[in-house]
Amino acid sequence: MSGESGRTPHDELAIDPEMVAAMCRSFITSHVASTGAERVVLGLSGGIDSALVAYLTAAAIGADRLVVVLMPTASSSPSSKADAEAIVSDLGCQSELISIEAPLAALLANLPAGESVTPVRRGNMAARLRMTTLYDRSALHRGVVVGTGNKSEMLIGYSTIFGDAASAFNPIGDLYKTQVRELSRHLGVPTQIIEKAPSADLWPGQTDEGEGGFDYPTLDRVLYRIVDRRLPLEDVIAEGFDREFVLRVSEMIRRSEFKRQMPPIAKVGGRSSGSDYLYPRRRPKLD
Repeated sequence: MSGESGRTPHDELAIDPEMVAAMCRSFITSHVASTGAERVVLGLSGGIDSALVAYLTAAAIGADRLVVVLMPTASSSPSSKADAEAIVSDLGCQSELISIEAPLAALLANLPAGESVTPVRRGNMAARLRMTTLYDRSALHRGVVVGTGNKSEMLIGYSTIFGDAASAFNPIGDLYKTQVRELSRHLGVPTQIIEKAPSADLWPGQTDEGEGGFDYPTLDRVLYRIVDRRLPLEDVIAEGFDREFVLRVSEMIRRSEFKRQMPPIAKVGGRSSGSDYLYPRRRPKLD
C-alpha cells in the first residue's frame, strides 16, 4: 500500500483490504439495523476519512439511504467542496450544503469585547457547530450520525469532544491513517482525495502533519508499537525511533485519554452508570 508522501509503509500495518472492507460494511449494516434508522447522515469534508466512510456506507446500506452534508466556513478550501461534490457524483447519494459561517460568526461576535480567539479555538467551535447540524439533520431524515475519525487521530487526541469525536458509531476508528489510505485505494476513492495532504481546514494552508509536527507513516508505526504491541517506550526507541518524538506521542496518548471515554460519574448510590451498572450497547428487551 502507498503511504503519505509516496512512501511505502511497513508490512506491520498492511491489511487485507477486501476483508477489512467486508468487516466495516457488516459493522455499518448491523448498527444501522439495531437503531431502526432509515438513513445514515455523514459530514462530508472532502477529506479521505469522510470519503472512505461514505463509500463504505453506500456499499453497506445503499446510496439512497446515505445523506451527506457539506458544512463549509469562510476558511474552507474551495478544493474541499469540489472533492466532496465529486464523491456525491460518484456515489449518487443525497447531499446538502449548509454553511456554518453565519452561526460561527455569531458565536465569535458575542464573546467578551477584545477577546482574542486562536485558530484552534475557532476550529473547535466549527467542529461542534457541524455536529449540531448533523444531529439536527439526522432528526429530519430519521437517520443516525456516522463517525469518521481514524485510529491515529483518536489516539493522539486530534479530535473535538462533541464535535468530530461524536457519533452513533464509527466504522474506521480502528484503522490507522495509512490503513485508511490503503482501503480507500481499494474501494476507488478519487485519487486526488487520497493523495492530498490531510487537513482540518482550520486556516488557509493548514495541514494535520504541519500543525502536529509529524508524518503519518512514522506516527502510525510508533502508535502501533505503543498501543497494539504494548512495547515499553525504551523498546520503541531502541528500534530506531527518535526519543523525543516517542515520548511526545506517548504523552499525547496519555493526555487525551479523557476524549476516548465516557465522563466519569461520582459514585454515591449502590449501582452507578459506567462502573457497576453496565449493559451491552444493544441491550435486550425485558419480558
